[in-house]
Amino acid sequence: MASPDSAEPQAVFRDDAGTLAVVLAGSWSADRAPRIESLASEIAQRVGKASRARLDLSAVVRLDTLGAYVLNRIKHQQETGGAAVEIVSKRPEHGVLLAEVGVHDHYVSPTDHQFRVVDVLVNIGKAVVRFGRDMVGGAMFLGEVVVGSAGVVLGPRKFRGPSLVNQIEMIAFNGAPIIMLISFLVGCIVAQQGIFQLQQFGATVFVVNLTGILILRELGVLLTSIMIAGRSGSAFTAEIGSMKMREEIDALRVMGLDPIEVLVVPRILALVISLPILTFISSMSGLTGAALVSWLYGNIGIDTFLARLQSVITWKHFAVGLIKAPFMAFVIGLIASIEGLAVKGSAESLGRQVTASVVKAIFMVIVVDGLFAMFFASIEF
Repeated sequence: MASPDSAEPQAVFRDDAGTLAVVLAGSWSADRAPRIESLASEIAQRVGKASRARLDLSAVVRLDTLGAYVLNRIKHQQETGGAAVEIVSKRPEHGVLLAEVGVHDHYVSPTDHQFRVVDVLVNIGKAVVRFGRDMVGGAMFLGEVVVGSAGVVLGPRKFRGPSLVNQIEMIAFNGAPIIMLISFLVGCIVAQQGIFQLQQFGATVFVVNLTGILILRELGVLLTSIMIAGRSGSAFTAEIGSMKMREEIDALRVMGLDPIEVLVVPRILALVISLPILTFISSMSGLTGAALVSWLYGNIGIDTFLARLQSVITWKHFAVGLIKAPFMAFVIGLIASIEGLAVKGSAESLGRQVTASVVKAIFMVIVVDGLFAMFFASIEF
């Protein structure tokens, strides 16, 4: 004799005062999938002809996820078409399973992607909202960093000197070679292009003015900041994000330690110290490349280049680049830390936050540079 669970699924239809009553019976489970799909098509067809329907599961001896999904699909499709469908059962477990399937069964039919002005405006609006949330989140995190820094100042024993020294070594010492190389090459390119254009007017010697002012005021600090954002900023986000994934940051809080004081403050301080040093190295490397190209392509001797550079460049040009560096370093460290703490529990999230950290840091570095350029121009500095 067959067990009740092996009973074939059935559906009995009757009219109940204008409402189509569908009494379901048998086992509505995955092992009866072909029969269930056949009944589902018949039920959907009959319900589609009625404005109201009631599916009664009281006689169903077994209902699993597949059966609940099929019934929920019928209900959703018919209600989308304008019919009112009710699923009733005397067994509480049926209601729980149907509710759970209903929560996770959100099928969105693919839409025809067409370029419309409304879609563009919607995307712009979403971007503005995200930007506003990032700004608010950044301001709140800045407050936490200020409080953490104040705690370190008021309690010097909380400050982790070895961590600061290690970060300075990683940022400044290990990063100096690549920054010197790139700055040297950029200085060579700027000087070569400047010579090529200026020699048409017989003003080749003015390449010294061009490269000196451009490298000291803008290119040195900008190239260094972009390189640090891509190199050290991404490393900070990956390190903090990995700790967040492994719940090490939660462990720090459990031990009574503030992650801001332990992880963020030493890294930001190391950036603020290291970036001006690297900016100076970058500027000197860029000027070295410019002097070499001027000698080889422009027939401007090294002595002549240095003498004219000394007569053209003042301490103001040198100071402008160094003044910008700590602010850019602070912005890079702040963004890298925010994105690192925003990592969730997956590798995909870590990669996404590292990418966002680099992109946002480079963008903000350029914005800060533009703001400083307007400020120094307004005070004629």
